[in-house]
Amino acid sequence: MTGKSYRDKIYIIKDIISLLTEYGQLNQTTLISYSGLNLKKHKHILDTLESRGFISKLISENDKRPVTIYKATNKGIEFCQTIIAPYEELFPRKSNSNQNN
Repeated sequence: MTGKSYRDKIYIIKDIISLLTEYGQLNQTTLISYSGLNLKKHKHILDTLESRGFISKLISENDKRPVTIYKATNKGIEFCQTIIAPYEELFPRKSNSNQNN
């Protein structure tokens, strides 16, 4: 494996919902930046989470250009707590500092 860091989709989902829960709401640019994602590569994950009701999206037109704001829903928070957290306990993320490769 190369030096590139890879995250399973389940952990990307948890990171997105956790960030939105921690901050209350984030605009798309900030959410992508804080979660370390690439918008072009990972936009479909945001769209899927929204379509399934795990996050909500609001387009704010306060400025001259629209700003997309995301929030975690109760369904998304519950999904993280009941499904993803136990999954991560069973299958912890591989740390980059793991020296026993």
